[in-house]
Amino acid sequence: MIEIEFEPPGQSTCDCCGGTTTRLTRFVYRDGNAFAVYYALFTDGHERKVAYALIGLGEWGVGSSPEKRTAFSVKIWQNDAGWAVTVTDRSESPWKNETFLGTILDREPALQHPFIKDVYHLTDHMVVEDQPLIEFFK
Repeated sequence: MIEIEFEPPGQSTCDCCGGTTTRLTRFVYRDGNAFAVYYALFTDGHERKVAYALIGLGEWGVGSSPEKRTAFSVKIWQNDAGWAVTVTDRSESPWKNETFLGTILDREPALQHPFIKDVYHLTDHMVVEDQPLIEFFK
């Protein structure tokens, strides 16, 4: 069972449009054990409503390090069929220089990685449980 720990969102003003940019940091547990951490970012007022996320999976226990984790950059948006999620290259991520969540994979290696099913499973939870993200898409 997946459980998400919801920290208060951070907000700032977007340099390009003056809208409110929201940043989320979430800690994820599976069956009570540390499972993942994700960051999400979205801005009110942009013409296209897109949320960016960076999902880190791997070892989170005492003594673990970023070298034992792998990170996946994704974009989330709504379309006529519901939610759409795509894995992106590292260069497209707002966190392209982030190291804490692990090595950020580019799209093709990410799609071949054994954790990819966990990435999509987690994004399924994000769009139905993470209230600021849900509110952004309303």
